[in-house]
Amino acid sequence: MSAVPARARRLLLALLGGVLLLAGLAYLLNRPSTPDEPAAAGTPTASPPTAGTSSPAPTSPGPPVRLPPLHAGFDYQLGGPYPPAAGVEIVVRDRTAPAVNGLYNVCYVNAFQAQPDEQDQWDQDLLLKDKAGKTVIDEDWDEPLLDLRTAGKRQRIATKVNGWIDGCAASGYQAIEPDNYDSYTRSKNLLTADQAKEFLTLLATHAHQRNLAIGQKNTADLAADRKSVGLDFAVSEECGQYDECAAYADAFGNHVLVIEYTAAGLRKACDAFGNKLSIVRRDLDVTPPGTPDHLRETC
Repeated sequence: MSAVPARARRLLLALLGGVLLLAGLAYLLNRPSTPDEPAAAGTPTASPPTAGTSSPAPTSPGPPVRLPPLHAGFDYQLGGPYPPAAGVEIVVRDRTAPAVNGLYNVCYVNAFQAQPDEQDQWDQDLLLKDKAGKTVIDEDWDEPLLDLRTAGKRQRIATKVNGWIDGCAASGYQAIEPDNYDSYTRSKNLLTADQAKEFLTLLATHAHQRNLAIGQKNTADLAADRKSVGLDFAVSEECGQYDECAAYADAFGNHVLVIEYTAAGLRKACDAFGNKLSIVRRDLDVTPPGTPDHLRETC
């Protein structure tokens, strides 16, 4: 076969280039859009699915958690469950007590300290020890503090507490109140606020997976961090007494449950927030009716 003349080759190449250009433009105009840039040279790419297989379905978020109703009748029943009074819409009870049908139920768990009668149920290395090897105790309630100083210990403690949270969900509760968030302030400087927040984030993540809201208990100094920790509402003891209700209301959009223990505290809370927050006064030991010290008052 005779060689193609140079002029003809140039004409053929020009025609071929035009065809390739048109084909390339057609591909770019008709290709499916993708969210990511093409992989760089040398970067492994995913193999297409083989016959009979399918790509995993995207994970969809669960339903949003239900928050406590705003400015609702409220009772705090940690000293023992009893039938709520007329007008009560929100009740807090210990995790060992049943939820109340038809009400918004908050399940109390002692998450940062060990109950005095449950100390032996914890691995002893998870109880906070001081430099002398003595267990650090919350003297007001005779409760050992839990050791949150390492990620491993935080995870082990969370595994136990999350089991209680599962029990609350199974019992029909809508929310969790993990107590003693502020235990780092009683730890002889052995624990930090950051460790407390990291631990509470583990509980918040698990509670949300169980479709439970989770409240911040006290600790007004950390209220501004509530979104990063994953908290939904607040439970405050004596924010009226100590002029802290505004800090919680600002951070949680008035989703705040207030417990006062004195007449003066109740009056201050009611005067400033009686038409916004859920407020109750209880006796200090939150005892049920029929006991000598039982007291329950509202605004």
